[in-house]
Amino acid sequence: MTTLQEGILKREEKILFALRALYRGAGYAQYKMRKFEEYDLYAGNKDFLVSGRVITFPDTDGKLLALKPDVTLSIVRSGRDEPGTAQKVYYQENVYRVAGYSRDFREIMQAGIECIGEVDDCQLAEVLWLSMKSLGCVSTDSVLALSHLGAAERLMREAGLSEKARRQAFGFLAGKSAHELYALCEAEHTAPGAAQKLAELSGLSGAPEDVLPGLYALGCGPEADELGRLSRALSATDVYPMLRLDFSVVNDPGYYNGLVFQGYVQGIPERVISGGQYDRLMRKMERSARAVGFAVYLDTLERLETASPYDADVLLLYGEDTDPGALLEALKTLRQEGLSVCAQRIRPPKRRYARTAVLLKSGEVRYEG
Repeated sequence: MTTLQEGILKREEKILFALRALYRGAGYAQYKMRKFEEYDLYAGNKDFLVSGRVITFPDTDGKLLALKPDVTLSIVRSGRDEPGTAQKVYYQENVYRVAGYSRDFREIMQAGIECIGEVDDCQLAEVLWLSMKSLGCVSTDSVLALSHLGAAERLMREAGLSEKARRQAFGFLAGKSAHELYALCEAEHTAPGAAQKLAELSGLSGAPEDVLPGLYALGCGPEADELGRLSRALSATDVYPMLRLDFSVVNDPGYYNGLVFQGYVQGIPERVISGGQYDRLMRKMERSARAVGFAVYLDTLERLETASPYDADVLLLYGEDTDPGALLEALKTLRQEGLSVCAQRIRPPKRRYARTAVLLKSGEVRYEG
């Protein structure tokens, strides 16, 4: 069986192959969807989308359709609750949205998994493991930042923050802005010590064994217990060193609950992976099951792409009277060495090659210089 040469595939394509093998190996079935969905699906859930802007157009019957900017919403809407089991699917789909580092709509390949149904600690641990293994497919120099929205929500309830103030507080947590949390609590006339607890939570970050005592000290025992169980489950795996607890990680609490996480790779200034539990989205879409999942944003990986400065490894020049069979044999030999080879009668203008060789009448390949 012919194998694909490393040099043929772009980084993004290599990662996609690795992710697909990873998810299939974990027993996740591939989910495929159409390019178009009814716009209403996205209009009511814009806060859940990476970008709130959606490409729309009218169908032949006048119904407003959209090029899909997201996959999770379609999976949730198309499924049904099956008590006692977990629906496990992975996807590799093109989505259409504004890229994180541009202002233009782009067609972007997005990969990810969704686990919907009976989501217990075992399923949560596996999803976290898969998210870290996914990061490892991109780079070994990666970090998964894990948080628990329940901790922030507990402290906000104790403080007596209004609904509006809670939304603001989540934004300040994300920015690790302790002084703005203090100012917000002062304006809300919160209970004594509430501001200090929220400020301390915003700064909690590091290895689980270093952070969990601080979380217990803030009175967030149930959340610390859950994070502790999952951390211990992952501690024996090869990916555990990339796990960090960081309570500045917040996803929209209108959709997410419990665990939320984001993955980062050295050299890319934005998140590569984002995910968490989204039971609240399930309730909003009239589903009773629990759910957890994540997406890998492959458009961010272009920042790591290191293209070769050459059009081919070798420019092979041949003469007017060269036997075609001899040329094919020479090309076969060079390509078996893992080289990319461009055969030409004369050197093309505005092209760059690492080396130049000449095919002699004897069939020998002689390199110039």
